[in-house]
Amino acid sequence: MKLAVLTAYLESLAPLVYQEDYDNAGLIVGNPEQEVSQALLSLDCTEAVVDEAIATGCQVIISHHPIVFRGLKKFNGKTYVERVVEKAIRNRIAIYATHTNLDNIMGGVNQRICDTLGLKNCRILVPKHNLLKKLVTFVPQSHADEVRNALFAAGAGNIGNYSETSFNVEGAGTFKGNDSTNPYVGEPGKRHLENEVRIETVYPANLESKILMALVLAHPYEEVAYDLFNLTNQHQQVGSGMIGELEIPQNEESFLFHVKDKMRTHVIRHTKLTGKHVKKVAVCGGAGGFLLKHAISAGADVFVTADYKYHEFFDAEGKIVIADIGHFESEQFTAQLLYEIIRKKFPIFAVRLTEVNTNPVKYFI
Repeated sequence: MKLAVLTAYLESLAPLVYQEDYDNAGLIVGNPEQEVSQALLSLDCTEAVVDEAIATGCQVIISHHPIVFRGLKKFNGKTYVERVVEKAIRNRIAIYATHTNLDNIMGGVNQRICDTLGLKNCRILVPKHNLLKKLVTFVPQSHADEVRNALFAAGAGNIGNYSETSFNVEGAGTFKGNDSTNPYVGEPGKRHLENEVRIETVYPANLESKILMALVLAHPYEEVAYDLFNLTNQHQQVGSGMIGELEIPQNEESFLFHVKDKMRTHVIRHTKLTGKHVKKVAVCGGAGGFLLKHAISAGADVFVTADYKYHEFFDAEGKIVIADIGHFESEQFTAQLLYEIIRKKFPIFAVRLTEVNTNPVKYFI
């Protein structure tokens, strides 16, 4: 299949607009029209991973971390980034990254951490704002169902675990077309009064073009009347970190042993234990220090994340236990997550997990 088909599906689940401002998710190397029959999945895209793709006949590498975060001015092989990009281009291997956009969705990287730790009642820790919009349109009563169905099929009306949500009010609309019109109802040059339904529904801003196209195609009027509103509401399904609960509370030592075992980490750097039982747990794959105050406000007993600096551990102030399990360790199940996502949609498309351990951090134990 074409590479664009694969990447479009991944972006339908984790849209690129959900990535953080500093990120560089998406197609980094390759032509969207390129035919691909096999993908290699990895947390990082290193030279060894590119060599593995060459050896196994994979035409695309899908990694969590983008190999390129900032602009490259020279390609002379002096850095590992330049060498990876050069080698991929020479061997016609595409490189695609799904990074913070995959972190920021329900069912993404942080959800996998929660599932691995056995957390229940999980939710986004810090939902994002300004990702939703509202559409208001006016439809003759005879076509209200048809228009609603088209809008819902295009992705409108989803709120949390509910779909096909809308608000509807019946009323009367007036219009008068000039001699150049060919109205669906009424006559040119005469004011017409039509019984209509006002339909309101919310939608993700990134689907606006698709939803407006569906509206126009389903609506019977020659000129479709609609209003668009920006919403500042939180998007409860998109945001940073997650928080959940243990089914049975544990003491802090037992929970840290549990984390060490389930997350397959060699060591956990943590703050002083508080002596309380652990019930609520906040998580963030990768560097999650920016979420500490939110984890505390949400009542988390432990915050499982990575990349904490020395002085940042003081910020716990005895209110929470910070458990730094390592960056690679916190995201190591991402490739398996991508494997499951792709195989579910494309069961006969060949995907393989890298056999390369890309963790640059080694432990002397």
